[in-house]
Amino acid sequence: MHTEIASIETRLRRSKGREARTQSIATRFTRAEERMLLEVAASQGNNLREWARDVLLAATQEQKPPDHSPLFVEVQALRLLLINTLEPLLRGDTMTPEQFKAMLQHVKTNKRKVAADVLASYSEGGTDQP
Repeated sequence: MHTEIASIETRLRRSKGREARTQSIATRFTRAEERMLLEVAASQGNNLREWARDVLLAATQEQKPPDHSPLFVEVQALRLLLINTLEPLLRGDTMTPEQFKAMLQHVKTNKRKVAADVLASYSEGGTDQP
């Protein structure tokens, strides 16, 4: 009985000050899937419903374009570096240490713009990268 009262008090304390939740989404799982979900939720200190809500809401954030994703920007920086250094080298040109340092500075300065341009080309329906 004491545990039930503590549980009710905890739930009431959590709900104060937040917008009322009026919508629900239901799905079915096998017993094995339910056990896995319950274990993960418990390992994170949540009940299954709160954990599932958090996971679903986090998934909506992941669907947004990664326009400020550091990983995406750095991948584009590597692409920019490779394109701008390999082409002259393949033509047989050489690159001095000063030219390479200048190239690194160019990449550092332009990587965010290049990443934004790549994302813009995909959002416009194109698949060719600039």
